[in-house]
Amino acid sequence: MRKAILISALLFASSNVLAAPSSEKSGGFIGPSNVSVKTVTVALEAKDDTQVLLTGYIVAGLGDEEYKFKDNTGEIIIEIDDQDWNGVEATPETKVVIQGEVDSGWSYTVIDVDTIKLAK
Repeated sequence: MRKAILISALLFASSNVLAAPSSEKSGGFIGPSNVSVKTVTVALEAKDDTQVLLTGYIVAGLGDEEYKFKDNTGEIIIEIDDQDWNGVEATPETKVVIQGEVDSGWSYTVIDVDTIKLAK
């Protein structure tokens, strides 16, 4: 009987802790990355879904959330969903860092951008 009461009390206490709403925002990893694709030239040759981290300039808007991106090795089309801008405003003179993945098909290669931030 004591075991049943003890187990019930523990279950009740743990369910209250787990059910309590959190006021903290979710975070993520901050630190070094093993992303090896860091230039447009390498990204154009990379396999589908390869992670990239590119630094350069968005030089033109192409419509439908697509943009022309340029670094010192070449140009590539990038795709940035409206919600992924996170308040960043960029002109062709604004140096940015984009992180995302290669999206390649039979006749195209674009970068699907997950995050964009101003370069330091």
